[in-house]
Amino acid sequence: MAVSVVRGLDLAPVQPPVIPWREPSEDLVGHGPLITSVGHPPPQPPVSATVPPNTCNSIVSVEPPGSPPGGHHHNGGTPNSNMSESNNNKQQIECVVCGDKSSGKHYGQFTCEGCKSFFKRSVRRNLTYTCRGSRNCPIDQHHRNQCQYCRLKKCLKSGMRREAVQRGRIPPTQHPFHGQMAFHNGDPLNGHTYLSSFISMLLRAEPYPTSRFGNCMQQPNIMGIENICELAARLLFSAVEWARNIPFFPDLQVTDQVALLRLGWSELFVLNAAQCSMPLHVAPLLAAAGLHASPMAAERVVAFMDHIRIFQEQVEKLKALHVDSAEYSCLKAIALFSSDACGLSDMNHIESIQEKSQCALEEYVRSQYPNQPTRFGKLLLRLPSLRTVSAQVIEQLFFVRLVGKTPIETLIRDMLLSGGSFSWPYMAIQ
Repeated sequence: MAVSVVRGLDLAPVQPPVIPWREPSEDLVGHGPLITSVGHPPPQPPVSATVPPNTCNSIVSVEPPGSPPGGHHHNGGTPNSNMSESNNNKQQIECVVCGDKSSGKHYGQFTCEGCKSFFKRSVRRNLTYTCRGSRNCPIDQHHRNQCQYCRLKKCLKSGMRREAVQRGRIPPTQHPFHGQMAFHNGDPLNGHTYLSSFISMLLRAEPYPTSRFGNCMQQPNIMGIENICELAARLLFSAVEWARNIPFFPDLQVTDQVALLRLGWSELFVLNAAQCSMPLHVAPLLAAAGLHASPMAAERVVAFMDHIRIFQEQVEKLKALHVDSAEYSCLKAIALFSSDACGLSDMNHIESIQEKSQCALEEYVRSQYPNQPTRFGKLLLRLPSLRTVSAQVIEQLFFVRLVGKTPIETLIRDMLLSGGSFSWPYMAIQ
């Protein structure tokens, strides 16, 4: 119902409000006195327009008692207008990465267009960067393009989610990994519907699917020495790349990264060999070829062949458990983050990561294999057995033909420090 225009009449007095009151019509016309004290409003001057009821609701602003009167006035330069401008500036959300003006929420966080595009490009292309400094470069509006490594690191630390890039927009209330999922190697985890964010992070760190390790696995009967050497090189390279892709691994000191890989590379290699179903009948073939090239005494031959048998047994026992992709990722993390490595500078932190990996595995197994109460224990018992496989035997069996007398630890260090630019025979993975 429209409000009638009343001429020559004052507004009826009202009870004193408990908060400052001001006349709505003053905001409409932009002039006139403003009530700054509690009391009756002044007489209403005649107006020649009808004010819709909803208009007053959108104009009147209630302020706390004792606060200076506010409102949107056209009197520029007043303290109230300056305060309003200051509040508006504070409401502008900054990019969590570089501090520039945010254009909205992208991949889980408020970012600018530049950081959004950089993160999207880095994740979709699986790009690997190298820091020329100490991996602690300043990332702001003026320096964000100077170090891509530290910029991507800050994106991840700020909470930007890789899975949001890979799977499109994700509602904030929806967990990105609910429901059945097909992972990098095409294994849907037997239809499992539970996957913790920690395990998901380990799975996303895989540099390429195991199905791309080569067609040689599909035709093991015709596999030759060159094929198995190629596969072995890819398995080792995959182990190092997987470690580098884990978000919190690059945060460790470089000396700690090298120490962890030097200790655990052979265990990671055995786990990768079992996961990709490496044909084991070629091991004696490789041994025969190696012994033919470098003859050794009879007793050494016997010991060498015994180590080969141990390697084969460990791979077969893992295969017999039908370990899925999530379990392999957890086992590799437990093996990698070992406080037994020499010269660690942050042993407590590394121990905590190993414990978290173990807890994630236990939770996953109990959730997905409720009818196998001993499965978690069987998986953990595989890890100490992996150390019975001699790293020297693996090196001589699979890598001597590729690198000669170069120590495998040297290659691992070079792979780690060179990033994706490392060049090695058989590594042209398409």
